[in-house]
Amino acid sequence: MTVRKPMMAGNWKMNHTHLEAIQVVQKLGFRLDAKDYERVDVVVCPPFTALRSVQTTIDGDRLQIQLGAQNCHWEMSGAYTGEISPLMLAKLTVKYVIVGHSERRQLFGETDEMVAKKLRAVLATGMAPILCVGETLEEREQGTTDAKVKGQIEAAFAGLPMDDAARCIVAYEPIWAIGTGRSAGPEDANNTIKVIRDHLRIGLGDEFADALRILYGGSVKPGNVAELMAMPEIDGGLVGAACLDPDDFGRIVQYSAG
Repeated sequence: MTVRKPMMAGNWKMNHTHLEAIQVVQKLGFRLDAKDYERVDVVVCPPFTALRSVQTTIDGDRLQIQLGAQNCHWEMSGAYTGEISPLMLAKLTVKYVIVGHSERRQLFGETDEMVAKKLRAVLATGMAPILCVGETLEEREQGTTDAKVKGQIEAAFAGLPMDDAARCIVAYEPIWAIGTGRSAGPEDANNTIKVIRDHLRIGLGDEFADALRILYGGSVKPGNVAELMAMPEIDGGLVGAACLDPDDFGRIVQYSAG
């Protein structure tokens, strides 16, 4: 049986200045110890303006926290005012990039095609994409959750070489649970993640599907993380509001401690 190392990735969204970011990462690093990092991959995804500050803090304090980014463009350079290329992120030793977050899809009009291009650009620069998929409340009530996430998965993975696909991480984030305080029940989240994993078996095989890490995102917090992580298909969390406080995020990382 494949053992998948859990990951807790904190998506700071549009929060924390670069000075605040330094303090948050230092406090988080002080709270965690070597055993925590052995159990869980810990990732923080600050705003672009704080990436360099967080990188130098991680390096200077020799922290085992890994650096992620919240978005990127699919081109490496060019006349794209206001955009950030994946190559720029890779030069900052960013390891993970979130692609296709529901807020990017809903608020900024990102399509499945655009998300697929970003995913490939991230892979081309040696980083790993965290691909977000999920349904709206209306789609959930209509019973089309499975079809929605399958379609998003197919669009992102179509034609992707196996070596590249193996470097991806998927995050299931029901849109109705993002930033609302509501969370899919552990069994519901587990069932949808199983749908995603089983769907990937069709094109990429059992060995790939069994090894792929699939996170849950949607109001993950200290009070519900242990119950979510007890589910066999859930491999970690893409954490929003609760990751802004280093104590709360530390408790999430340490969900099974003690």
